[in-house]
Amino acid sequence: MQAKHKNDPQNFGEYYAAVDLGSNSFHMVVVHVVNGSVQIIGKVKQKVRLAAGLDEQLVLDESSMERGWKCLATFAERLQDIPCSNIKVVATATLRLATNAHEFIKKAEDILQHKIEVISGEEEARQIYLGVAYTSANQGNSLVIDIGGASTEIIIGNDMQPIHLKSLDMGCVTFMEHHFAGGVISRENFEAAKNAAETLLMPVADAYLCFDWENCLGASGTPQAITEILVAQGISDAIRIDYLYHLRDQCIDCAHIDNLHIEGLEDNRKAIFPSGLAILISLFETLQIESMNISGGALREGLIYGMLDNLQENDRREQTLNQTISRYHIDKTHANSVAHTALTLCHQLCSQQNICHLDTEAILGAAATLHEIGLHIEYKRHHEHGAYILSHIDLPGYTKLQRAAIKDIISQHRMDISSELFSKYHSDSQPMLISLLRILRLSVVLCLRRQNKHIPTVSLRCDGNDWTLEFPDGWLKAHPLINAELANETWLQHKAGWELHCI
Repeated sequence: MQAKHKNDPQNFGEYYAAVDLGSNSFHMVVVHVVNGSVQIIGKVKQKVRLAAGLDEQLVLDESSMERGWKCLATFAERLQDIPCSNIKVVATATLRLATNAHEFIKKAEDILQHKIEVISGEEEARQIYLGVAYTSANQGNSLVIDIGGASTEIIIGNDMQPIHLKSLDMGCVTFMEHHFAGGVISRENFEAAKNAAETLLMPVADAYLCFDWENCLGASGTPQAITEILVAQGISDAIRIDYLYHLRDQCIDCAHIDNLHIEGLEDNRKAIFPSGLAILISLFETLQIESMNISGGALREGLIYGMLDNLQENDRREQTLNQTISRYHIDKTHANSVAHTALTLCHQLCSQQNICHLDTEAILGAAATLHEIGLHIEYKRHHEHGAYILSHIDLPGYTKLQRAAIKDIISQHRMDISSELFSKYHSDSQPMLISLLRILRLSVVLCLRRQNKHIPTVSLRCDGNDWTLEFPDGWLKAHPLINAELANETWLQHKAGWELHCI
């Protein structure tokens, strides 16, 4: 039986691994691929701080190399169970810079029993973009930024195609060593780090400013740490410059790394948080970034998906929704009917009110498709069960903020409406999210009989929070069940402060 498992990848899948020898941390991700579904089954991350071992002559010291080799010994055991052809190991900025990198790599390859590829900054940027694109699908041009330990990658791309990319020699570990010596955090140190980043950014800035990008995505590291801080402090929003300035002031008030206590900031990121923050502020200011969301992947995911050629043309969001429908036994026909009805109403809304963003349809479409996911547990409070499930599963193709919005909309798609539901979101996003919730609730009622022939063609007129649904003549009278449900929904929306008229 064991032999059959190993030799029948079509039925039992294959295992792949990607290892990233970064300047701050070493990472390993292991995935199981079955019938086109990519399931992460293991992630290992160890802080090695390799870049901290570079001296002025770019020689890597012995203690840093020892930390790296010790980490790789733990990775090696796991890699023994995976076919060599399904493993990719790459090294990035520090081992590009170190004059004695060959010494580290030779022993590292002996430990791993696998070849290590030291990739160029441009190749690192390309792989980061692919990892972001596979896991955080977006329409239009996207600006992707990854702040590493010794380098920062900046990429403009569209869908799966990177268009312009650059790798700069600035990172949170090297900048911490150079600009925050001894762990001292001062306004002067912050300005010095920010100015150093600007000096590197200015020669390349125009090449990015000439592009019109619709989204900016941060890949792991500092942006991830900032998002975790915002969530811990009850803020569900993209990263904005005002938040960065506030965090900078908090760091300065702490005066030293040992006293750096910010709610939501993990202990293992404290040492490099101020330097990463200074770089990110410089990026926001120089590239005129208004907001940044967190991507679902980065370099490691790019390496994994690059080995899976058969998945490269698949729509990540569609694949995610289909796999989730199958996994939780959702009625796909009904889900598609609700999604179609919701998106039809959404188009009417967006033509009348200037509240829709680029990801409006993506959020609504996913929420409508997955609104019955909670039935997997039980019916009575399946909207709450759905939110619970979505809090504990990944949705590749959607950013963290999009996933939060999908979860919150589903949590309120039936029964009473919480007036505080979207209070943790930025004021710019709240009108859109409220409208999407209203649309989903109405779509669920309109599709109540679960047969397309009973779904009416309706027109939506919007005057602020005062909405009117217009039905074909005599339709409401001929459908007393749905008419009664709409009357109840009108009352529930009225209690939430929204007016609804069905005529």
